[in-house]
Amino acid sequence: MEDHARHHHSAAGTTHGTAETTAAIATAPAHNGHEGHGPDDDHVVHTHGQHAGHSTAMFKDRFWLTLVLSVPVVYFSPMFAHLLGYLPPELPGSAWIPPVLGTVIFFYGGMPFLKGGLNELKTRQPGMMLLIGMAITVAFVASWATSLGLGGFDLDFWWELALLVAIMLLGHWIEMRALGSAQGALDALAALLPDEAERITDTGTETVSVTELRTGDTVLVRSGARMPADGTVIDGQAEFDESMITGESKTVLRSPGDTVVAGTVATDNTVRVRVDAVGDDTALAGIQRLVAEAQASSSRAQALADRAAAFLFYFAAGAGVITFIFWTLLGNVPEAVTRTVTVLVIACPHALGLAIPLVIAISTEQAARAGVLIKNRMALERMRTIDVVLFDKTGTLTKGEPELKDSATVEGGDGQEMLAMAAAVESDSEHPVARAIVRAARQQGLDVPRATDFTSMTGRGVQATVDGRTLQVGGPALLRELGLTEPAELASVTRTWMDRGAAVLHVVDGTRILGAVSLEDAVRDESRQAVAALQNRGVKVGMITGDARQVAQAVATELDIDEVFAEVLPADKDKKVAELQARGLKIAMVGDGVNDSPALARAEVGIAIGAGTDVAMESAGVVLAGNDPRAVLSMVDLSRASYRKMWQNLVWATGYNIISVPLAAGVLAFAGVVLSPAAGAVLMSVSTIVVALNAQLLRRVKLNPSEVR
Repeated sequence: MEDHARHHHSAAGTTHGTAETTAAIATAPAHNGHEGHGPDDDHVVHTHGQHAGHSTAMFKDRFWLTLVLSVPVVYFSPMFAHLLGYLPPELPGSAWIPPVLGTVIFFYGGMPFLKGGLNELKTRQPGMMLLIGMAITVAFVASWATSLGLGGFDLDFWWELALLVAIMLLGHWIEMRALGSAQGALDALAALLPDEAERITDTGTETVSVTELRTGDTVLVRSGARMPADGTVIDGQAEFDESMITGESKTVLRSPGDTVVAGTVATDNTVRVRVDAVGDDTALAGIQRLVAEAQASSSRAQALADRAAAFLFYFAAGAGVITFIFWTLLGNVPEAVTRTVTVLVIACPHALGLAIPLVIAISTEQAARAGVLIKNRMALERMRTIDVVLFDKTGTLTKGEPELKDSATVEGGDGQEMLAMAAAVESDSEHPVARAIVRAARQQGLDVPRATDFTSMTGRGVQATVDGRTLQVGGPALLRELGLTEPAELASVTRTWMDRGAAVLHVVDGTRILGAVSLEDAVRDESRQAVAALQNRGVKVGMITGDARQVAQAVATELDIDEVFAEVLPADKDKKVAELQARGLKIAMVGDGVNDSPALARAEVGIAIGAGTDVAMESAGVVLAGNDPRAVLSMVDLSRASYRKMWQNLVWATGYNIISVPLAAGVLAFAGVVLSPAAGAVLMSVSTIVVALNAQLLRRVKLNPSEVR
């Protein structure tokens, strides 16, 4: 904490490295006019898996138009009218309404499935797209044959074709809105760099594009401006906000000789910086590369529904071939065609297309009510399998701001008076350390006197006049400057504080030490509950931090954490996740800084704190709206409950096929039991209703973080 205190402590060197973080931030994907859109935005185009080249907006638009066209198709369908026992009105050309509109639906609404099925066929990886494409193609051909009176078949599937396409479009629209995207994270990283920089020349300064900067240039970084490149401070000193890189909320003093990182902000003064790395060689570019690579590696997972679809494709295709051969050998070719078409059409039940998307949609809604935003459907599926939840320490398990922990006085001193004097001196400062001292004094109900002549002594402490006495508050540098030595009894106490990583400030009256206070990044009460509850569920808890080992160990001991990674460089958090994965463990990473982004993307499940950076939230599959770590429990419970529902729905949908397909094929025809095309279509609709009702039961899952056990 000492490195973060603006006026209490001397500067420390940065730990950001650039040797291992080479990337191409200059070649980052463009925003394409969609700045600010997250991965659920309608304009996101997916470039992998069954949705290659498909945008969420495309599925949405095709669904609504298909739904509108489906209404007259279903209403004027003879088969549907016969099932419900009504007669459609006799209008000129009304008999051609289902064929004509059904054809539009087939080519317009069904095109994504036809193209996707063809791609799956070419790659020999049958899945949902091929199963849907096969079903709608067979229904289309059979329905036209019936409409044109060819072969004497009664296979009017126009209404079933229309509903099948509409429901599948709806399912894929819902599904794609739940999928994550790497583009948002890469855009957010690129946005951290300013467009221009102020370069110092022999004649003054000039404004140039960041791309024009070269190693060795000197740039002027004014108060409130972002660093355009990695560099070293050569003149001046300023407090830098590095939260967008490190996730740390406290500013860090950077003086001549200290390194600064592209994207960070000088908050209070102007400094001159020598450029050490630009473009591909900056730490920020390295983080971007790691995010891109990690997200690419985690996007290859196959969805549960696709595995079921692959099984059903082979099952349906095999059943269709066997059915056709069997009835043809019996000498009944028309029946062979009728049975085969019925088998292939009902082999793609609506329930399968909605089984996963419906559960995901309801799970997402339930999670949102508990303060959890699910951005990636695979994160929801994977969370139930997690072995270790790896928390970033600062701002996640801890509050991310200093809090007065202990105080001590010299022999015979008054502890409350000493704290009141310290609060008086710090009352005019806005530094987090000063606010912590003032807050502690007020919480204890102390009477804080008024201070005058406030002075900030950079790197040493602060000074003010209180009741005619000149008081100073500062760290070890202040004592060295004043030539003061702690009394032995006080030194033994402060040494214990420092051994556990606390920042120690002394209160000095002229040349006399009154006492000392310790400040630490306070552990959240919610963290204790979250860690215990995760362990009760059989999930281990780890902690990763750049802090010193004694600081990390103190927090880990207090929370009873299973595994600790301390003194981890920002670029190495990703490697630690990979190390755990190499041990066969499945990891959920919880973090809030840009330096957490590669680790969030690399982990099986990345969980970002909503109060963190945009990049961290874009890189994660799950975002916690607040900073309560207990919300992770909601994700675990919801994942396990939703997975049960997914399997129940898939078992129902698949079980329906296993029973209905043989009946449609005519295996019980000898006993007079044959599933007609109309009956098969009705059963498909019933199956869909059952799946929808079962998914609704997810709303019973309780996800209140404050009630975790």
